[in-house]
Amino acid sequence: MLNISSHSKLNETVDLTGYKAGKKVFHKRHYKQFNRFLAVFSIIMFIVLFLPWTQNISGKGYLTTLTPDQRPQTIQSPIPGRIEKWYVREGDFVEKGDTILYISEVKSEYFDPNLVERTGQQIKAKSMSVTSYQEKVKALGTQITALNQERGLKLEQAKNKLIQSKLKVKSDSIDLEAAKTNIAIAQRQYDRVVQLQEEGLKAITDVEEKRLKLQETQAKLISQENKLLTSKNDVINAQVEINRVQAEYTDKISKAQSDLYTAQSNQFDSEAQVTKLENEYTNYEMRNSLLYIRAPQSGYINKAIQSGIGETFKEGAQLVGIMPANYDIAVETYVDPIDLPLVHVGEKVRIQFDGWPSIVFSGWPNVSYGTFGGKIVAIETFISPNGKYRVLLAPDEEEAPWPKDIRVGSGASTMALLEDVPIWFELWRQLNGFPPNYYQPQNTSADATKK
Repeated sequence: MLNISSHSKLNETVDLTGYKAGKKVFHKRHYKQFNRFLAVFSIIMFIVLFLPWTQNISGKGYLTTLTPDQRPQTIQSPIPGRIEKWYVREGDFVEKGDTILYISEVKSEYFDPNLVERTGQQIKAKSMSVTSYQEKVKALGTQITALNQERGLKLEQAKNKLIQSKLKVKSDSIDLEAAKTNIAIAQRQYDRVVQLQEEGLKAITDVEEKRLKLQETQAKLISQENKLLTSKNDVINAQVEINRVQAEYTDKISKAQSDLYTAQSNQFDSEAQVTKLENEYTNYEMRNSLLYIRAPQSGYINKAIQSGIGETFKEGAQLVGIMPANYDIAVETYVDPIDLPLVHVGEKVRIQFDGWPSIVFSGWPNVSYGTFGGKIVAIETFISPNGKYRVLLAPDEEEAPWPKDIRVGSGASTMALLEDVPIWFELWRQLNGFPPNYYQPQNTSADATKK
């Protein structure tokens, strides 16, 4: 049994150099070469640790356009309809305003092919009605003016008659006073003649003559009193006539004004109906123009989303996709939230396009091949659904132009270049899981200093 617990060493009791394999392995010459190799390798690795390494932030994105109006879009119809005819094929180039397809109506209220013309006829009829009401308003206004003038003349005539009646009252009053004076004189003369007849100085005939004159004077007094009362009645009648004329013409003018307001109301109502019909007429014209789906801008037809003939769709449905012909290429990439403080607008980024041959050394961008320069033009301020922040890159004018064969939508890998650090520092950072060095670009620091 083996004595495992003994302190004897196997290499001391067994000589391995006598074997052929032992002679090859334990030859001192191999030790010297291997030691030299290890020494040289260690020196090289030590030197490499102090070589510069460019920290970077890698991202994955895709090609897009610099402005929203240059990006691929879909053409929708603002009205529901049914496809009747296609004028393009997929891949065709269309100019702005070219007809892509023709649709027809699916709502029953727009089936009439002469809807626009008939609406125009309704507008003409209503416009004539408005004109009629306008003329009626003018006629009623003229009538009211004439009634006001006639009322003024009638009132003036009645007032003149009232003045005449009042003057007649004054004249009759004066005549009445004269009659009273005459009757007093006649009474005194009669009394004197009667006295003289009793004394025998006057004859009976003289007495009878004076009595007759007294009676005539009394009759004139009564007649004059009747005339005065008649004149007073004429004054009252003149005042009544003034009130009657005022009431009569007030009633006529009020009725004419009522008719005027009714005509104006009908005129305004007709004008409102004309405006509504004109609005409907314009809407119908615009709707007819919407039956032809046209290209909003020059570009290429990508895909017919709605296909066939006779297929119906709702308003807002996507009909066809179009890619603008003229666009400024850009790259849309995403960075992690931890790396967001390290990127700034205006910084340079290296881009590797999918399908484009390239050799990339992430730490030494200067020796990489097949990458292209870009610069940051926009950084999203709100996180995207994928949990990262969106960054928009534009071509760097100081670098070589991007390939012309790349297309919108293809993939792209990006590297945002940061500070240069030794390789040993980068290894230490990666092993500890630290982020790259936080820094501010030179232009940003200068701006902050100025502020």
